[in-house]
Amino acid sequence: MPENSKEETLLLVDPDLDFLEWATKHLAAKNLRVLRCDNAANALKVVEKTEVGVVVAAMELEPFDGMELLDRILQHSPQTLVVLTAGFPTTGQIIEATQRGAHDVLRKESLAFELRPLVESALQTRDDRRSADQPSAEMPKHDSRAKMIGVSRALQQVFKLVGRVARSDAPVLIAGESGTGKELVAKAMHEYSPRRQKEMITINCGAIPENLLESELFGHEKGSFTGAIARRAGRFEQADGGTLFLDEIGDMPLSIQVKLLRVLQDGSFSRVGANETITTDVRIIAATHKNLSEEVAVGRFREDLYYRLNVVEIPIPPLRERREDIPLLAEFFLQRITKKNGMARIRLSAEAINTLQSHNWPGNVRELENTIARACALASSNILLPSDIPLASAPGKSPAAVSTALDQLINLAPADGDLLGWITREVVGRVVDRADGDLKDAAVQLNLPTSDLRKLLKR
Repeated sequence: MPENSKEETLLLVDPDLDFLEWATKHLAAKNLRVLRCDNAANALKVVEKTEVGVVVAAMELEPFDGMELLDRILQHSPQTLVVLTAGFPTTGQIIEATQRGAHDVLRKESLAFELRPLVESALQTRDDRRSADQPSAEMPKHDSRAKMIGVSRALQQVFKLVGRVARSDAPVLIAGESGTGKELVAKAMHEYSPRRQKEMITINCGAIPENLLESELFGHEKGSFTGAIARRAGRFEQADGGTLFLDEIGDMPLSIQVKLLRVLQDGSFSRVGANETITTDVRIIAATHKNLSEEVAVGRFREDLYYRLNVVEIPIPPLRERREDIPLLAEFFLQRITKKNGMARIRLSAEAINTLQSHNWPGNVRELENTIARACALASSNILLPSDIPLASAPGKSPAAVSTALDQLINLAPADGDLLGWITREVVGRVVDRADGDLKDAAVQLNLPTSDLRKLLKR
C-alpha cells in the first residue's frame, strides 16, 4: 500500500464471509484500516459515520444492490472511490456503474490478481479526485439496451470507456478491424447518452459513391443536380438532437472531409445547391478499420479532421485477443439462430469450443457468427462436434509461409544450446506478452492448461 502518514480506511462489502476474511488478510498494510460488512444497509451506516477512502462492494447485496449503494455513498461522500465486483458483470452493469461514478468494476475471479493493485492505485489518487460523477436518476436498472457480449479484460475496458464518455458531446473515433463490433459500441454510446431519446443515424461512408455522399450527408435542393426532383433533408438534419454514426470514415473522399470539418467546427452546413446556412446539434461518432494516422501521412485523410474526430479514441480488440469471450459469443449466436429458425436446441461440445478458441478469426465476431450459422444449418445432431465447425483458412497462412516463418525463427536461435528450449521460451514469452500478462488467455492461445503454463514459466 502507498506510504502515507495518514491512516486510510477501506470498506469491504460482500455477503460472502469467507471472501471478507480473505480480502481483509490480502489487503492488510501499514496505515490502512480495513472495515467489513455483509450487507448494504450496514455499509451505508459506516460511510455516514466514518471517512472511508475506498469501498469495494459486491453487486449482489441486501437489502439493496451495489448500484444503489454506489449512489448513496457518492451522495453522502463524493470523494470516496467505489469499486464494484460481480461474478460476470454484464455490459450494461459496467457502463452504468461507470456512469454513476464507480471507480472500477472487477470480476470476482480476477480479484486475487487485481484487487490489491487497484486499491493501492485508488488510495494514491484519491486526494486528486475532488469531484466524482453524480449518479443519474434516469439510468435504467437493466442492460437490455447493450448487446456487446464478453467478459475479457480488454472488452470490459471498452465498456468502461463507453460509460465515461457517453454523456459528453465530444466526438469519438472507434478503431478496430472489420467485424469487431464497432457499430454496437456506437449504439451503446448513444443509448447511454442524454441524446438517447433522439435517433442515432448510421451512414457507411465507403458504401456511397462520392457524387451522392455529399447529398446524403447534407441534403440537396430541388434541381441541384440530375435526379434531384425535390428538396431532401440530409443525415445531419435528420439526426439533429441525436447522434450521427459515420462508419468507415477512412473511406470518405477528401472533398467531403472539408465540409465535414466545418460542421464539426461550428455546427453549420448548406444543402447541395443552396445558399442558406443550416445549424445542427449532432454528436459525431466515427469508426474505421484503417489506421487514420497512416492515412494522414500519405495524404488520404485530412490532418485537421483527424484531430477533430479523435477527441476520444476507443480501440476495439480483435477476437483473437479476447478468446475467453468466444464461448459466450458462440452460445449467444447458437440461441439466437435456433430460436429465429424454430430449431431444436443445439449445444456445443467441449471439443468444439476448443476448436473455436484455437482459430485465429481474421473476420472477428462477424466470422464467428457466420460460422455458427453454417454449423447450425449443417448439423446432423443436437451437439456440435469439431467436425461440424466449418472454419475458413486464415488468409496469408499457406504452408509455405508457415515454413518460411519457422526457418526464420530457427535462424535466430543461438548457435549452441538447447534449440527446442529456446524456441519454447521465445514462443511462450511472446504469447504471454501479447496477452498482456493474462495467463488464462495465454494458456488458451497455447492450448495448454493454465497450471501447465505456470509450471512452464517457472522452469
